[in-house]
Amino acid sequence: MKLLIALPCYNEAEKIAEVLRSIPETFAGVDERRLLVVDDGSADDTARLALEAGAMVLRHKRNIGLGQAFRTAVDYAIDHGFDLMVNMDGDGQFDPADIQRLIDPILREEADFVTGSRFLTGEKIQHMPAVKRWGNGRMNHLVSRLCGQNFSDVSCGFRAYNRETLLTINFYGRFTYTQESFVCFKFQNLAMAEAPISVRYFPERKSRVAGSVWRYFKRTLGILTGMMRDYYPMRFFSLIGECFLVPTAVFGLMFLIHYLKVGYFSGYLFAGLIAAFCLLIAVLMFSFGVAMESMVRINRNENRILYRQRILAPIQPEGEKRIIMK
Repeated sequence: MKLLIALPCYNEAEKIAEVLRSIPETFAGVDERRLLVVDDGSADDTARLALEAGAMVLRHKRNIGLGQAFRTAVDYAIDHGFDLMVNMDGDGQFDPADIQRLIDPILREEADFVTGSRFLTGEKIQHMPAVKRWGNGRMNHLVSRLCGQNFSDVSCGFRAYNRETLLTINFYGRFTYTQESFVCFKFQNLAMAEAPISVRYFPERKSRVAGSVWRYFKRTLGILTGMMRDYYPMRFFSLIGECFLVPTAVFGLMFLIHYLKVGYFSGYLFAGLIAAFCLLIAVLMFSFGVAMESMVRINRNENRILYRQRILAPIQPEGEKRIIMK
């Protein structure tokens, strides 16, 4: 059983070497373990320090986002025949000793994908920004409803995947992948589980995700909207269409009642025009939903083709530890 521990990083020179050296050499049920750092265009010495600490380094020429860095790690795991992959942050927030907790359900064949949960035990997390806790709660609720399974932490970046799960991954998000993965795996009928983990937040370190309430709100809203549009388009566009049906009914009734009372339209033509406009928008939204549902089916077929191509692709031998530019 081969395990790849992947750390997508951006400007983590301060902690990356310490984190890599703290990762256990052996794990129960694992024959080989390898370390991979995906340096997402860092401007500091992240790549050099990671290499010196014993990791293979794949370096993006520029910063292209966490989602892209994660996909680079997934491609490496697939290409080199790894049976398991754990991804974690390189900033020292997570305890590498918890890796065993994440891979155990997979080794026992109880799950295909295991995510670490910071909230499963119910303990208060010191120094966690209140806006981040609130945003995580809203996201947990929505993703749980979309997946039909209760999750306590869908935003954690500390996770484990078996090879079957890695072969199915084809996410869209450039800047994140954490929430989208649950919906994707639900469509692939993969078994998902959570494991409790410990986490540390550093009060002096400003979060790149939750740096401000407004920025975090915009990013969270964008993630929610994108997931609904891409995975549940009929529900998404129907909801918008139904919103336009409300003013259609209100102004349409005003227009009709006026005509029945006085026998002519003059004076309330504006109500008829507004009702007609809103009805047109509603019909267009429902039409978009139908069209996008067809696109979703096409995308699922493309995912199956990608899955088959990955299975049939030859496994590449691992080279010496060095910095590879991508």
